[in-house]
Amino acid sequence: MAAKKQDLADLGTGRWDDVRIFLAAHRHGSLGAAAQRLGIDTTTVSRRLTIFEEDLGLRLFERTREGLLPTHAAERILDAAEGMEAAHARLVRESSQQPAAPEGTVRVSVAPGLADTFIAPRLVRLRARHPRLSIELDASVRARDLSRHEADLAVRSTAPQGADLLVTKLASARWIVAASPQVVKDLGRISSWNDTPWVAWDRDLASLAPARWLAKHAPRAPIALRTSHFSAQLRAVESGLGIALVPIPYVRAHGLAPVRFAPALEPTTESWPVDDLWLVVHRALRDVPRVDAVWTFLSEELREPANVSAPSSSRRRRRGR
Repeated sequence: MAAKKQDLADLGTGRWDDVRIFLAAHRHGSLGAAAQRLGIDTTTVSRRLTIFEEDLGLRLFERTREGLLPTHAAERILDAAEGMEAAHARLVRESSQQPAAPEGTVRVSVAPGLADTFIAPRLVRLRARHPRLSIELDASVRARDLSRHEADLAVRSTAPQGADLLVTKLASARWIVAASPQVVKDLGRISSWNDTPWVAWDRDLASLAPARWLAKHAPRAPIALRTSHFSAQLRAVESGLGIALVPIPYVRAHGLAPVRFAPALEPTTESWPVDDLWLVVHRALRDVPRVDAVWTFLSEELREPANVSAPSSSRRRRRGR
């Protein structure tokens, strides 16, 4: 590379076009795809990338037959480049009162059950609103590191710590014992949590709050199914296999019903777990149009008033249940 190495910030807003080309190349993985997205020819993209690399004194991409492979240097400057993108978007928005159209790929990290029940079915509305967005849904129990660009956004049940992260609380939900409506009808009022089959978490997640509650309050209960795949738990409960601890929003979404229980069990319900739901983003990405669009969408779709209570046994009796 040429010796005239410069810091990205020193290039100034006059080089925004080169930063824009870099971001398109990084997101789309090939000169041709980047050129098509930007509306310029492939030769121009290649030439401008080369000049950009020379100005920075860095090799940003390995050019292969399969496309462009970002180097470690490209990953290092990605935050700064997207920060310039966000600043440019704000400039356009403030000067024209017209928001920049979001486009590109947004990777969202979310737990499998939340992805299956509440996010994947709603993405059609996001697509209708922003047809140039593409979503990568990382439905995994493993928390991705947003600081290392393993995801752009995350929806988590615990609020992560970090000065480089922005976090907002979306909702709270209490877990309750639930089953299919037919099972609830057949069981009547339960007098002991040990008296009916359960769908439970597998041993690798024995430390989860609902798993600990079950181990404490139903240690002798027959276990019809153990699985750490939450969607499989929900399907099994829907089918009538047994009862389970389920967050209230999932009870509603999957057509389940609260299990009725005797007043003697009321004290055990005081320790039913309560989960919070948090939306997380890296601070540098918050105002990037593609990320902002998904942040706004998830905030609208998943935010709801705190719902941390469930009908008690006495309230159920007053309702004639």
